[in-house]
This record gives sequence, C-alpha cells and structure tokens, in this order.
Amino acid sequence: MSKQIKDLQSPFQRVTRRLSEIAKTPFEKLSEKQRFIAGFALLTIATTLLIQNPFWHSLPDNNYRIGDIVRESIIAPADIYYLDEAATERQRETARAAIRPIFFYEPKRADEAVQSFRSAWESFSRATDREKARPEKANTNTNSVREWPGVGGPELGKVFSARRFTLNELDAVIRLLRENASGDIYSDRDAEYLQSEVEIVDRGRPTDSRLARNPASSMIPLSEARKRLREGLSQIRSLSQREQEAFYAALAPLIQPSVIYDATATENERKTAAEGVAPVAISLKRGQKVADPGDRVTEELLSRINAINNYRASIRVWNRFFGLLALICALYWAAWKFVSHRGIVPRLALSEKRTFALIGIVTLAHTALMAAIFRLAEFTASQNVSPPTNDATIWSFAVPFAFGSLLITLLADRRTGIFVGFFTALIGGLLAPRGLEFTIYAAISSSVAVYGIGAYRSRQTVTIAGLLIGAANIFTAVAIIAFTQQPFVISTLLLSAACGFAGGIIAAAATAVFMPICESSFGILTDVKLLELSNADLPVLGQLALRAPGTNQHSYAVGQLAQEACRVVGGNALLARIGALYHDIGKTAAPEHFVENQIGKNPHDRLKPAQSAKIIISHVAYGMKLAKELGLPQRIIDFIPQHHGTRTLHYFLKKAQAEARDPNEVSENDFRYPGPKPQFREAAIMMIADSCEAAARSLAEPTPENIRFIVTKIIDSIVSDDQLDECDLTLRELTQIRESMIRSLIAIYHSRVDYPGYTPPPSGAFRILPESDDERSRGMKFANPADIPISPGGEIEDEALTSGERLAANHK
Repeated sequence: MSKQIKDLQSPFQRVTRRLSEIAKTPFEKLSEKQRFIAGFALLTIATTLLIQNPFWHSLPDNNYRIGDIVRESIIAPADIYYLDEAATERQRETARAAIRPIFFYEPKRADEAVQSFRSAWESFSRATDREKARPEKANTNTNSVREWPGVGGPELGKVFSARRFTLNELDAVIRLLRENASGDIYSDRDAEYLQSEVEIVDRGRPTDSRLARNPASSMIPLSEARKRLREGLSQIRSLSQREQEAFYAALAPLIQPSVIYDATATENERKTAAEGVAPVAISLKRGQKVADPGDRVTEELLSRINAINNYRASIRVWNRFFGLLALICALYWAAWKFVSHRGIVPRLALSEKRTFALIGIVTLAHTALMAAIFRLAEFTASQNVSPPTNDATIWSFAVPFAFGSLLITLLADRRTGIFVGFFTALIGGLLAPRGLEFTIYAAISSSVAVYGIGAYRSRQTVTIAGLLIGAANIFTAVAIIAFTQQPFVISTLLLSAACGFAGGIIAAAATAVFMPICESSFGILTDVKLLELSNADLPVLGQLALRAPGTNQHSYAVGQLAQEACRVVGGNALLARIGALYHDIGKTAAPEHFVENQIGKNPHDRLKPAQSAKIIISHVAYGMKLAKELGLPQRIIDFIPQHHGTRTLHYFLKKAQAEARDPNEVSENDFRYPGPKPQFREAAIMMIADSCEAAARSLAEPTPENIRFIVTKIIDSIVSDDQLDECDLTLRELTQIRESMIRSLIAIYHSRVDYPGYTPPPSGAFRILPESDDERSRGMKFANPADIPISPGGEIEDEALTSGERLAANHK
C-alpha cells in the first residue's frame, strides 16, 4: 500500500513534504499556546525589521542635496549639537582651493645658457686650432674631425669643423639663444596649474614674490621658446640647412624653464590653510523649525538637515526601533482580534490561528515587497538630478500596495481582504516618504482590488484585477499630485501614471506567484484549485477509474447530485462535486469487495461478517492516508470520513449477531464507521447523495414515485440516526435538498419517449450468448423500493447480500 501511495506522488510533492517536515521539527515539542506566542513574536519582529533595521544604514528620510527644494516641514526632534564633518570638509576644500599654485623663478637661466654654449664653442675652437698647428697633420690630405663637447651629441663636431664661422654668425646665434632663453618660460607639463592666478617666488630672494593673474597668456611654454629658436636660426641666410639643424641641436637643450611649479610648497600651504579651518558645529533646539516646504536647500540648511538625520540614525535609532516594534505588535494584536471575532471563513475552512498565520505571512511578504520597492525608488531618485525623475515620491507610486488585499480576497473573502488592505496600508504609511498620502493611496488601491474583481474561476482573473488596480492607481496618483500642490507638468504626470500602472501589474504578478504557494501550504481551496483537482488525468483519479470503474462512475454521479443540491441551499457546489470524486478513493485497495465493482461471486460470501465489516470500514482509513500522502487539501480529505459519519454496517452486524452463540458478545463498535459526523453542509449533502445514488441504481423501475420513496426514506433515516446534528443544515434546507435529489435522479433515470410506429424488441433479443448467473448477480435490481437494503442510518448495504440472495432478487 505504501508503495502505491509513493508511486502516485510527484517528485515535487515528495520534496515539499520533506521540507515541511524539517520546518516543523523545532516546533513539535512546544504546546499549541507556545507555538502561537513564538509565531506571533517572530512575525512582529520580522515585520519591524523590514520597516526599520537598526543594523542597516539606509538612506535618511530627509535625503537632500544643495539646490533641492524642501518637500515638507523639517523640525528638530530634540536639542542637537552636531559637528558636521561633511560641511567642515567642504570648507576645508574651499580653503585648499583658495591657495594659488606656487612657482619659483630662476632669473639667470638665459645667462647660464649663453655661458654654457660659449664655453663649449671655445673649447671646440681651441682643440681645432691645435690640430691644425701640428706639422705632421698639415701635410696630409686627411681632415681631422673633433667631437663636440657641449649638449646635442659629439657628432655635431663634424658640422662645426667643416668651415670657420664668422664672428657675425656666432653673435647672431648667441643673440637668438639669449632672446629665447629669457623671460618667464614654463614647462609644458605645468600648464594645468596655470589656468588661474599663480604666485611666483624668486628663488634667490624667497621673501620677494609676485602675482601672475593671467599666467597662461603672459608666459611662454618651453616648446614655444624652442620653436622660436628654430625660426630664428632659419633667418640667418649664411647658414646652410645642415648647419641650422646642428646649431638647433646644440642650443635647444640649453633653453630651460625659468618658472617651475613647486608642488611641495603648494601642498604645504594648502595643508596649513585646511588645518586652520574650524569644525562646523550645528546647534538646534527641540521644536525649532529648520525648513518650510518650498525652501531651497543651501549649504547651511543642508548642515542642519544632516544634523537631524545623524541624530535619528545614531542616537535614537534603538528608541525608534522599539517604539515601532510596540506599534506593529499592537497592529497584529488588532488583526488577531479581528480573526477571532470574524470566525471561520467558509472558503478557508481554517482554524482561527491558522487563518491568523495566513494573514501574518501574507502581510510579511507584502511588507518585504513594499520595503524593497521603496528602497529601489529612493535609489533611482538619488541617481537622477533633474525633476521629476529625482523625486522618490513619484517612483514610489509603483509600490504594489494592493498585493495583500488582492491575495486574501482570492483566498478567503472580501471582508477579510479589505481588513488586510487597510492593515497593510498603515504599514505602507510607515515606509513611505509621505506617510499620510501613501496610506490613502494604498487604501484606495486595496479597495479596488477587493471590490473590483469577481469570482476566481480562472488565472486570468488576477490579470484583470491588476489592470483595474493600475487604472485606479493612475487616478489616485494624479489626485495626490494635485493635493500636494505640485505643478501639472506633462513629464511628471506621465511618470506618475506609468509608475501607478506598474504598481497594479506588479501586484497582479506577485499575487500569481504567491497564490499557489498559499493554496498548497494552507490547504486552501480556491475555485481554480478545485478545477485543477477535477482533472481526470491526475494519477489518483486514473487509478480509481482503472482499478474500481464502478466506484469511479458512482463518484461522478454522486458529484452531480451533490452539486445541484448545493446550488439550491447556497453551498459550495464546486467543492461538493470535487469532494465526490475523491470520497471513495480508499476503495482502490480492495475494489472487488464493493458491490459496484463486483463481477461474479460476492467475495463476502467466504468471509465472516466481522471481516467483511473491517474491509469495508478500512476504505475510509486508507482513503484518508492516501489523500494526505498525495497532498490533497484538508477540506477534500474531510469528505472521506464524514460522508459515512458514525453509522453502523447494520446488516453485517445483524449477520454477526445471528451467527454468534451469544449476540451480546458482538461489539457494535466493530461495525461502526470511525466518523466524525458531517461538520459542514457540503459533507452532509454528500452523505445524502451517496446513499440516494446507490439506491436509485438498485431500482428496477426508477419511476418518480419510487425515487421519491427511497430519497425520503434515506433522508429520514439519516436524520433519525442523528448524523446531521453537527452541521448547520436546517429543516427547510433538508426539504430543498430532498426535492433537488428527486429532480436530479428523475432526470437521470427518466423513461425514454416512445416513437410512433416503432416496437422495441424484447429484452435480450439481440444477445448472442445467454446471460450468465455471475452477470445477473451484479447490479441488483429491486422492483419494490421497500426491499432495498437501507440501514437505519440511511446506507445501502448490497455487499451484505449473498450471491444467492442477489440472484433471487434479480429473478423477482
């Protein structure tokens, strides 16, 4: 049996069941009251941490920058003394920027360049003259080449020794060198420091300094000075191109910057200036108004706002956390009182504590979703600088405030859904940048989610609800913009409408994700879940049709009867029909022991009455175990024991007493179903429909009179056996149920219309083989409805009749 159950389970069901068992392990040793207190505490703390976690550094409530417009009044919550490090650092940066770049000046760079060239030229000339004065060299045809001793490379000596340059040529070259090496020359890499005023200090006289107001235009870069040197050499016509290049190579390196950036002196001056700035101290009194709505944020105002933010984030963060914890605890207490006085919701069929657990988990998930999107809205606004994209309030319209109310409405009813909507609206107000406005926004959005949808008969219902919520959010967002006196700018309205519509879509998407999770975790039967359970391709229904085809047919017929009766009295017709499909799944363990599946001899002929009763009664226990292992909702499982109630197998009991030596030795409890009696109206209707369908199937002539007789007898027997004492059916409803059963059975078994001129052949005229006794013994037909074996509890006990008794009844 356990192997069969395991084969019917999907891998997902096995994993889910295993995880559920692991999660329940820590709470198994606690009492029911202790589990409730622990769950209440965890729920309260988790919700509070989602709203404000003292261990996280989130963005402050008043997150402004210089130039922004204040959105609401800012008042100091207490006496505050605050050293604004950010403002202090800004002033220090200002002090550093006020220090001009310092350059030192070398006034003798031109003289040094000229002297260096003269010395090299004189050394080269003397060496050349000595070479020419040697006799052994004078008679040779080979010209001696000397190396150039100055900068530019020794190979320049070959050019300079080729001929003797005149004094005019040398004077012109030296004049060019002096002219281009003089003045304020700076290195090209120091150009970045010359964009503003600079201070120039004479290195020979450190106390003497001058201010250059436009240094980039009054000074010459080194590259420009050397360029002018090349142009000047090209003007000396007596020099060849090769000689001009040689002189440029020898002179250009001698031109050096005379104004040089002093990084060390500049940084020392800036450091001294920064150290001289006093820390910015903010002093506020409790209740002092810091800013009004519409004020522009200046540096001074920003320092005061930072002082308040720092006070809230560090000094009183735990005070705020525990205060918020107390408020959330009070809100959940109000929710518990609502649930306990609300009573059991028919669709939920959960206890008060499980209903509260459902509301708490949905609220916790909703709070987490709101907190995440609020943080995302703040982050998005902080990354933009221009309105309206820098306004976190507008981005916050995308928060799915209607998620919780929509989910609970689909799972339970509108009354519970609207309560959860207002409950989460209060929590959303604690998270939102504008608490009051967003509480109203959330309440309106939740109301549309609760009252704007119909029955949940398809997954498309969630999508339609999301579109309705999005449309309502657009209207509410525009109303809030008007209320807060913001200008009606096209970009603001479009962004607000887009975010509001996105809030509805996100709410629908989140609901679609959490709906099956809540259905499975809490065993909640929505209409869509019930329709999914009616799929004949499900393994358990497939096994029932294969192993017990008679029971399968009986289940579908009972479902139709129960569905029509529930519609008459206002019960859940779909629940009754689906419950009927599963109410006899326990018969798959021994299908041949039930009359609707028997072909041939009755196996109970070979068993003692007590054994037969045990087998028949065990289909209830096995059916419940099979249903639980398959993960069927508890409401469906309840149909399995309750449709039999606590009735006895009357005819098997009488047989056992007749066969016993002493009838008093036979225990009636061995022949009684375990129960309980029907606890809700759909189970009671199932009990009636189960017996009525079996009795009508046993009628040889299902005339309206015979059907009325057996239906009335069955209902009277069930009532007299006190099987309906624990459900809420009234006598008026019982009458309506009786008439509905009679109408449905007459419609099923009504006589066919006789066609004129057509005489049907006698029964069996077309049979090729004669009907066997075994076939005749299956499906007993009683001409007299009073002969149908209806027990005092209203059950049909065909199994108690032997094969011979069935043959005799059929022959009658």
